[in-house]
Amino acid sequence: MSRKFKLDLNLKSCLLALLGSAILAFGLYNVHSISNVTEGGVLGLTLLLHHWFGVSPSASGAVLNILCYLLGLRTLGTTFLAYSVLSGGGFSLFYAIFEQFDPIWPQMADQPLLAAFVGAAFVGVGAGLSVRAGGAPSGDDALAMSLSRLLRQPIERIYLISDLVVLAMSASYIPLPRLAYSLLTVILSGQLIGLIQRMGRKNPVKTTC
Repeated sequence: MSRKFKLDLNLKSCLLALLGSAILAFGLYNVHSISNVTEGGVLGLTLLLHHWFGVSPSASGAVLNILCYLLGLRTLGTTFLAYSVLSGGGFSLFYAIFEQFDPIWPQMADQPLLAAFVGAAFVGVGAGLSVRAGGAPSGDDALAMSLSRLLRQPIERIYLISDLVVLAMSASYIPLPRLAYSLLTVILSGQLIGLIQRMGRKNPVKTTC
């Protein structure tokens, strides 16, 4: 059996993926969902399609995420997909649990700058831990991991480029001040994900000019 289709999971990575999913879900529920700080990537693109073409985010999000995971499967193999199912499933489970309680920081709704920093910390650490474990809790992460491998570029650079493209298109209907907060949070979270992914590793991804 080729390496690409070999399933090789370990308990430590599984627990790390679940921990990352829990942190990510906590941050998205307690910060992003009440602060109106939008996202780039797949989520931002689904909102854009809904605004201009009336396409439901539930439909466009499903299609885009499936395409991203298929690319990840082809590029990174079945072990990636297994960790991604664990990460994505863990995220949904933890988010459903957090929804049973009121947001911890409701004042974030009136403090978008603070929300941008705090939200970036939770997204960066949460997604970073899942990515380090080898899984992608969302289609954005699957796309970034795949392109990082294919293009041999740091993952934070891939996140930044994809988010900038979507945020630039979103400027067609979202006020610029709100996009500024979103830009801040995606830049910070992408840098954190890259830092956590490489932490303690001897062979970081080499870049090309």
